Amino acid sequence: MAVTHELYSNFPHLLLEDALAGSILSQTIKVALVTSSYTYNQNTHDYFDDITNEVSGTGYTAGGATLASKTCTVSTVTTTFDAADTSWASSTITARGAVIYYASGAAATSLLISFIDFGADKSSDNGTFQITWSADGIFTIAVAT
Repeated sequence: MAVTHELYSNFPHLLLEDALAGSILSQTIKVALVTSSYTYNQNTHDYFDDITNEVSGTGYTAGGATLASKTCTVSTVTTTFDAADTSWASSTITARGAVIYYASGAAATSLLISFIDFGADKSSDNGTFQITWSADGIFTIAVAT
């Protein structure tokens, strides 16, 4: 199954409006898991209150997990955001995708960053559910030259 990963359309716009109020590295960035019932909408979903069908189950806390060891690097015209792999130990959950977002403390102001579609349901049964981020980073933003 192919994994797809796309930025939400409003992320760059809101970022430029200083929605993060500082460096992405100093903010709480989380990843939440969603079921196959979540309908991704790149153009209209902008805050976490637009996310439906979040996973629930043993070992998973609503709102997801905080990304650890975040980095942001620049190479020529490309900026890469990365973090440590994310896992939920001793969990029994099934997810079809993941939503990365800036966690402001309120769903209505928690800016969506990107959505990852796993391509198929992934499950854990009293084990570790893990997202292994790409060796190339979680996402990149390239400017035109």
